[in-house]
Amino acid sequence: MVGMLKNYFIELTEKAINCAIDNNELGETKELAFELVCDCPKNKEFGDFAINVSALSRTAKMPPAKIAQTVAKYIEKGDFTLNCVAGFINFKPENSFLNNIVKEILSKDKNYLKTDIGNGEKVNIEYVSANPTGPFHIGHGRWAALGSALANIMKYCGYNVFQEFYINDAGSQIEKLGKSLEIRVRQLNGEQIDMPEGLYPGEYLIECAKRYIKDNKGLSYADFAKADMLRLQKELLEKFGTHFDLFFSELDLYKNNQVDLVLDALKKSGNIYEKDGAVWFKSSKFGDDQDRVLIKTDGKNTYLTADIAYHKNKLDRGFDRLINIWGADHHGYIPRMKASIEALGYDSTKLEVILGQLVNLIQDGEQQRMGKRKKMVTLDELVEDVGVDATRFWMLMRSSDTTIDFDIDLAKSQSDKNPVFYVQYAYARACSILRKAIEKRIDIDNKTEIEPVLTFEEIYNFYKNPNILPMFDNISSEQHEAIRQLILKLEEGRALLYNAVKYRAPYMICKYLSELANSFHHFYNYTRVLSDDKKDCLMKLSLVNCFRIVMYTMLNLIGVSAVEKM
Repeated sequence: MVGMLKNYFIELTEKAINCAIDNNELGETKELAFELVCDCPKNKEFGDFAINVSALSRTAKMPPAKIAQTVAKYIEKGDFTLNCVAGFINFKPENSFLNNIVKEILSKDKNYLKTDIGNGEKVNIEYVSANPTGPFHIGHGRWAALGSALANIMKYCGYNVFQEFYINDAGSQIEKLGKSLEIRVRQLNGEQIDMPEGLYPGEYLIECAKRYIKDNKGLSYADFAKADMLRLQKELLEKFGTHFDLFFSELDLYKNNQVDLVLDALKKSGNIYEKDGAVWFKSSKFGDDQDRVLIKTDGKNTYLTADIAYHKNKLDRGFDRLINIWGADHHGYIPRMKASIEALGYDSTKLEVILGQLVNLIQDGEQQRMGKRKKMVTLDELVEDVGVDATRFWMLMRSSDTTIDFDIDLAKSQSDKNPVFYVQYAYARACSILRKAIEKRIDIDNKTEIEPVLTFEEIYNFYKNPNILPMFDNISSEQHEAIRQLILKLEEGRALLYNAVKYRAPYMICKYLSELANSFHHFYNYTRVLSDDKKDCLMKLSLVNCFRIVMYTMLNLIGVSAVEKM
């Protein structure tokens, strides 16, 4: 029951509605024909949770207020009070219920938020997968943050997660990269030569050329440039808190003959044909809007051909689910990829694709044109200027299908308007309170050292069997409400995490962290935690520690530091 309060109250209400129907108290209503939703009423005097049952009026032929009262009669009694207003049934957990929430958080600690929604399902998450031809751009940072955060929360919730980076190293772009490096090397050796049109003119290859001249290890220009770019990409990914289990080379698909084997399989199943000198895949047969070319008239494979082989490789490795994170411009690529999976005899529903929108950089209140900027063109430069924590949090703050406006100045600021600072400051404040509780103090009047408020043993023993009920005695209504709302916000975390996993939406965690930080700051403003009253102090410290536990877990899941001092 504790950990999913909204679902709990929905289940109670649904059961009560069915009882009322069975007793013929809801007119002509035969069954519940709509989904119940549990929200938080704006007026806290009504309760903490509200369920609207007025939609039953159509079949019950009764006013909403009477429907709510009729249903409420059948709701099983528990540690909560009921209040019917118009067509709403309102619930308010009693203090004993809140006490149990605190006990559960303290007893389960870092495992409090865990659910087993994954049930051991083997999942491959493939993301970033940039060409090894240059530094990561800002969009790659969004995919890195999203993919790694999604992997973290899915692992935490019972999935067997494997993280993969697909290296597109078999196409003409690697040849172009090698020629571009050769030009840079020749320039450094004193030749007056311009970069030909169609190659990579980025200045990043100048540093690569210096490394080539110093120690090329006998590699060709193309092989050295690819290895050097991959090394830099991997170093940045590690710095950014993104850890892959495998960097899969497209080239290996050709070396191991997997591309030809896929073409043979499609041919044997009658799903490819020749037309106008090219080889086509009958993707329209499987839901695509048209057939797709696999081998061009010049005999070279299209990108799709290797991608089909790659997805077959992943499925053959035994993954139950494939999750790909692609840019929004790949929307049309999804039907053809699902078509290929089905054509090869696999279940196309095993493939999930998360499409992500662009990132706009904002500085001095204006959107910057990425192609014209001298600063922060690359993800590396943005991270260097803003920091890993701020970059990750800002990249995760919005749903993947929403464009992000990344405000550089705000992300660097130490103000309440900067969401990552606001969240980290709340965590640091909680840690500071917990530290001060066991540190020796200074008597200001006598300027002498006195014993700490509590010992570590006293706090530890209280956490094993906490009882915060007396904390609700003899306090103001503002304090009472601040404590209640903090506990209820902590309880919300488990259901929130469940939904973040279910909907592949780490942004929900960022939103929750901001709301939780706000609840804690509000609690802090109305509540004096440390005092010479040990009993009162222990009760309030237990709540501060619950906040620390939930905040620490959530921050770690999205790869943002839980900073203890600021």
